Amino acid sequence: MNMRAIFIDMDGTLLNTANNISRRNMEAIYRLINQGVMVFLATGRHYEVTAPYHQEIGLRTPMICLNGAAIYNAETGRAIQMKTVRLNEERFHHLTAENPCNVIIHTANGLYCKETNEEIDYWTKVGKIPPRYVGDLRKANYQDVLKYSIRTGAPSPELSDLFKKEAEVINWSDGFEMVAPYVSKWSAIKSLLPAFRISPNEVVAIGDGPNDIEMLRNVGTGVAMGNASKEVKAVADFVTGHHEKDGLAEFIEHYLQKSYVV
Repeated sequence: MNMRAIFIDMDGTLLNTANNISRRNMEAIYRLINQGVMVFLATGRHYEVTAPYHQEIGLRTPMICLNGAAIYNAETGRAIQMKTVRLNEERFHHLTAENPCNVIIHTANGLYCKETNEEIDYWTKVGKIPPRYVGDLRKANYQDVLKYSIRTGAPSPELSDLFKKEAEVINWSDGFEMVAPYVSKWSAIKSLLPAFRISPNEVVAIGDGPNDIEMLRNVGTGVAMGNASKEVKAVADFVTGHHEKDGLAEFIEHYLQKSYVV
């Protein structure tokens, strides 16, 4: 396998359900780095809850965050690239107010949300920065939105379809997310590769969610986790083990370590 770079999703891929990187996954990543492979993180998370894991591994590569809406320099933490999404805010708040849901808005200068929950409490603990605002978002003075997250607790295609002319919509089992049109993890990868003189055919990407589909489909080798949905597995070249059973390391050990290269 001709591979010079790997882009790794975080939740459901790199991390277990306790939000930890297993020893086996860490060691597998170190072996890739020692082989000269460039390792990148590509996540839906915002910078503050990506950087601690990036630092834990010891990576110096740029971080792809918020489903590709932002790319950050590892050493300075500054944004290399940002793609903001613009909605008709009055319409957005009217439609989401009619449905029981939590709304989380990721902006260039912080997080705004309708209400807090365990996930946001975890983000605050890890990122050490609380939301800038909690409450009625119609009264919040936010700007430069990078990602909207609408948590309805169930699939909501009827609601998410109403925004497809304004944004790139990613449907999840508990709601949906929105970024700027044509923005994805893959669009961010495409923008990074020329600087490293790496071809898409020399890239492996691994993930489990609907926000990973474009990158799995377009890189040289796309790998779906065992816990991925059938839609994600359908676009992948390989399917590896479950994230609770170190599926990331399993794939690296079998296909990417030099002694196993095919």
